[in-house]
Amino acid sequence: MSKRLVLFAAACLFSFTALAQAPARCDRACLQKWVDSYLVAMRDQNRDPSLFAPDVRFTENGVRLPFGKEGLWWGMSGIGTYKFYIPDTETQQVAFLGTVRENGKTQTDGDVVAIALRLKIRDQHITEIEQLVSRPSNTTSSRGDFPPTGPGMEAMGAPNSIFTTPIPENERASRAQLIETANYYFTGLQNNDGKGYYPFTDDCVRFENGVDVLARGGTRTTCKKQFEEGLKGVVDRVRDRRFVAVDRERGIVFAFGFFDHYRINWTWQLAELFRIEKGQIRRIEAIFHRAPFGMPSGWSTYEQSISSEVQDVR
Repeated sequence: MSKRLVLFAAACLFSFTALAQAPARCDRACLQKWVDSYLVAMRDQNRDPSLFAPDVRFTENGVRLPFGKEGLWWGMSGIGTYKFYIPDTETQQVAFLGTVRENGKTQTDGDVVAIALRLKIRDQHITEIEQLVSRPSNTTSSRGDFPPTGPGMEAMGAPNSIFTTPIPENERASRAQLIETANYYFTGLQNNDGKGYYPFTDDCVRFENGVDVLARGGTRTTCKKQFEEGLKGVVDRVRDRRFVAVDRERGIVFAFGFFDHYRINWTWQLAELFRIEKGQIRRIEAIFHRAPFGMPSGWSTYEQSISSEVQDVR
């Protein structure tokens, strides 16, 4: 065999070997299954090494906890009915908004709590778990005008069809464009004077903790009108803005963050997602609960945790 053929054969073997060793990438359905497997594992308190990396990192409500032993892992008893998946095939992460049951004797009783979740998948294992759990005890506002989040979300039944409708391929925005548009919501809300840039569609709807907040008080308003007239100077700082999942196919951006209210020494820890069409926000869904004032996410540096800058988490 000539030297040229030997080199060619070696190159082919190297290419095939590299391809075989390359980590498999998850598509949308695959990423969704990781969420389902995680919820079952947490319910059953099963730290299956085939699911989780040996050094998996786990936080709940901004606190790093021993994996598989504390938080919702300790008390989860069942999986709820509301399930909203946000797969990010580019970063191999998946976000989830849904409900589970806690402290029940069976899988169908106990407290209904809301969960916002981010999983990072690498080499066919879960390597990062970030979850926000809104329990009845820490959901209500200082005015007591929000019901417990879990039951409110269960009553919604399923994600609105607007969220599940694909964006026409020729109208899909880039990842950077989607994050930029979603961030206008946070920037517009922070120290709002009613004169900011608010890219909302005329039929924009916003649900918070299972409540249609634009229909409260007997009269319906719009997202834009509320920002221009009703939400002036309400939030002093929107910080640690971590955009953790982008679904370009459906125009959805999912973010974690914090709303600080200086005058009452109050912080909301939140998960918020946006449906964006042609550069405008059409639908918003969020869950949040009260956290210690100035609480960090557990994933950012100190400088990032107090900053209002965008973090594209990959």
